[in-house]
Amino acid sequence: MFSVLILTLNEEQSLPRCLASVQECTDIVVLDSGSTDRTVEIARAAGARVFARAFDDFAGQRNYAQREIPFRHPWVFHLDADEEFTTELAADCRAHVDATVDGFLVAPRMMFQGRWIPHCTDFPAYQARFVRAPQFAFIQVGHGQRESPRMKLDRLAANYLHDLSAGGEAAWLAKHRRYAREEAAAHLEAGGSVPWSDFLSRDALRRRRALKRLSYSLPCRPSLRFLYQYVLRGGFLDGRPGLRYCQLLAQYERFAVGELRAVRRATA
Repeated sequence: MFSVLILTLNEEQSLPRCLASVQECTDIVVLDSGSTDRTVEIARAAGARVFARAFDDFAGQRNYAQREIPFRHPWVFHLDADEEFTTELAADCRAHVDATVDGFLVAPRMMFQGRWIPHCTDFPAYQARFVRAPQFAFIQVGHGQRESPRMKLDRLAANYLHDLSAGGEAAWLAKHRRYAREEAAAHLEAGGSVPWSDFLSRDALRRRRALKRLSYSLPCRPSLRFLYQYVLRGGFLDGRPGLRYCQLLAQYERFAVGELRAVRRATA
């Protein structure tokens, strides 16, 4: 068996579907960051154990949960409120609870406007999600978290679902404006160039992260991002939802360019 951790902040709209997808789990834990809506009430009504901690960053929240929350099982799946479990993933997790690694990378199936859009979301884009507690550790990178370099990882074949359109486009744009600000600050703090070996790596995740860093030095980033996702990565195969999502990604790059300039001016 394994536990499930869900991070929340005012997620009354998305949380019910997330909780329903893990209802057969014997240990559902919600770590809330100060919700003012019905999030906590909904979580408790579904049988989840609820803990609270002021948000600092995603790595901080997840590491706090790993160290301080008494999970009922040694393996924990980290889930967000706009994500859903699948029966295939539950079976895959149960089949690997005797593994000797520190954790598993899992690829989400990104959904937008009710459709899976694998091409313009670079599927499979793996993330560390199924991990041992309390020893597994995350580090903050940009607006999200990654596994600590000392962690030994393997991969699961099954996927979870991530609804990119949950909350609507206005919420998506507001969130990604904040992400752009955080990533710009992280990029300037990291400094240095990207080793060419990263671009030639057999590890797709390593190549993807190298391309992300390189993108900050390219001109016409919004247009290039649209062409990359919609044409080169085959986003046009994802239909109308794919087109709209690629347009939103271009807008995100406009945010990133503006935030990077603002951070540079502020630190000059």
